[in-house]
Amino acid sequence: MHLLVDYLPIIFFFGSYIATKDIFLAIVVIMVVAPIVLAGQWYFTRKLNKMTAVSTGLVVAFGAITLALDNPVFFYWKPTVFYWVFALVCLGSHFVGEKTIVQRMLQAASQGTESPIELPSDRWRTLNLMWVIYSVVAGALNIYVAYTFSEPTWVKFKLFGLLGLTLVFLVVQSLWIASVIEQNPGTDADSEA
Repeated sequence: MHLLVDYLPIIFFFGSYIATKDIFLAIVVIMVVAPIVLAGQWYFTRKLNKMTAVSTGLVVAFGAITLALDNPVFFYWKPTVFYWVFALVCLGSHFVGEKTIVQRMLQAASQGTESPIELPSDRWRTLNLMWVIYSVVAGALNIYVAYTFSEPTWVKFKLFGLLGLTLVFLVVQSLWIASVIEQNPGTDADSEA
């Protein structure tokens, strides 16, 4: 459900673009919807999702630059910048701190569930590097599509391509985590620190 809420601004962006074929109007729509979704998430959870907040900030910033300069190429870069910044954060957390950013995010998300995610520390580091590679590839693929194909193709890729790529990656990640847990039953992350 969280993923659907995160993609709500993109769905509105896509819908308005399909209805009007006007990239600038679609950018205005996403610039309005993204902060509303962020505010709604905060209102219902009293927590601010950092990734959603960063993405919203980038949408507003790159949207404003695009509108001010009347050039959609700046908005094309927004997903790439988001993915590459996330890759850098993941990579930095690989070397700084006791836990990687991916470990902190997934453990926080699974906390309070029936089966919180516990992996050996070397597996957390592997998973973190998987996120780095995924983010670099997704960012590069976005900019490749933006510069190689037509605007309508990029708009479709922004919704269906990046969402599809994310879902495939999440399935692969989940299967990998399940296999690691199966190979290491009873792993206690606290005993490895």
